[in-house]
Order: sequence, then structure tokens, then C-alpha cells
Amino acid sequence: MVKSAGRILMRAAVIAVALAATSVAAQSPTILGTDAAACRDGASGPAALVTISGFKDRQGRLRLQYYTGLPGEYLESGKYLRRQEMPVTVAGDMRVCITLPSHGEFAMVALHDRDSDGKLSVWSDGIGFSNNPHLGLSKPAATKTVVSFGAGVTQVHIILNYLRGLSVRPIAK
Repeated sequence: MVKSAGRILMRAAVIAVALAATSVAAQSPTILGTDAAACRDGASGPAALVTISGFKDRQGRLRLQYYTGLPGEYLESGKYLRRQEMPVTVAGDMRVCITLPSHGEFAMVALHDRDSDGKLSVWSDGIGFSNNPHLGLSKPAATKTVVSFGAGVTQVHIILNYLRGLSVRPIAK
């Protein structure tokens, strides 16, 4: 009987530890991307740890890239400085680390490429920018999306926007 009670207590302890680990994992999602090590505790940067939220669904791919805010470079085709791309996770926000060439000012852009064709489709894909500016039917101004990055790891939150009727806005609104 004592052995049986000991086994029950041991199983209960194992279950409690597993539940606690699951709870912690749910609270702080894994850092994704090929640059993930650059955003872990103790990393010196410069890097951006970007949390992307507001997914319409869980299909397709997520692309995160950044630009300078300079005319002729900002949001111009092929002028991004670095890109991370990966399948959309099955649930929750996605936290992606991306290294920066130096400290300075950059504009982060996240694309939820729902059909994985590598192009923005304004009819179905989601898009978001650093500083989460209100989006119209044209590109936001660089001054509204540029973030100042220091020597370490800077956290940025981007909320995705989708075409809804005649406006582009987050799903939650």
C-alpha cells in the first residue's frame, strides 16, 4: 500500500511539472527564425525581437523584413536589408528574431502570405508595420513606421491588418 501511494504521488508530481512547463511555454512562445540565438537572454544584439499577432488564420507563411526609412529604399521592391520567412505556427502570436546590421532606425514589416506565393495579395494577405500605424489603401509614411534600435535586443510588436470591406484593419477591430 505504501509503494502504491508513493507511485501515485510520483505520478502526480510528474503531471504537475508537465502542466507547469506547458503553462510557461504558453506564456512565452518560442523565439523563431534563423537568428533566434541573437535574441536569447544575454545576447548583445543589435537585434529585433518582433512579436506578430492578429493572424486571420493559420495557413501560409510569415515573412518579416526590414528597411531603412530613406526615400528610394523604404518599401521598395528588393531594397529590404534582411528577411526571415517561415510557416505560420498552429496557434498564438509568433515571436521572430532578426539581426540588424547596426544600431539605428529601421522599419519592420510583417506579411502573412496566406497562399504562400511569395507576393502580397491585398485581397487576402495580412500586413503589419512597426509602430502599428493606421493603414489606408496606400503605403504608410516611413516616419510612422521607423523604430530606433539600440545596441542590444529591441522588442517590437506588430499587429497584422487585412482588407475588410473598404478598409485595411486588424481582425479584432
